[in-house]
Amino acid sequence: MPSPHLAAAHAPVFTLPGITFTGLAAPSRGATESAVWFVELAPGTAGSVHRLTREEVIVALAGEAVATVDGRRFTLAAGDALTVPAHTDFALATGAAAGFRGIAVLPVGGQAIVGAESFTPPWAA
Repeated sequence: MPSPHLAAAHAPVFTLPGITFTGLAAPSRGATESAVWFVELAPGTAGSVHRLTREEVIVALAGEAVATVDGRRFTLAAGDALTVPAHTDFALATGAAAGFRGIAVLPVGGQAIVGAESFTPPWAA
């Protein structure tokens, strides 16, 4: 059985332009029910519309972001939570002045859908 403890120093980091994902719990790291990761957006990061096959929860830790969920816009600040329903268009963006740091939770087996392609993000695998 894999260790139930993942030291921060050993957490895998994945990057996309303006976004950093730090994997915490995931099947590849011993989790069987929930994948959890930090998500950090640099200031001025545009949102990329995508969908998920399972509900995702994002908790804002620092900074500010604008979430668009099914065409509705929400501002996320530290302490706020956002529930993104499955199969719903979603994007997360930041303004020019501030970045954003949050923690996301997705049930194991959840996939991202971009266009017609579905895949398990590496930070959730």
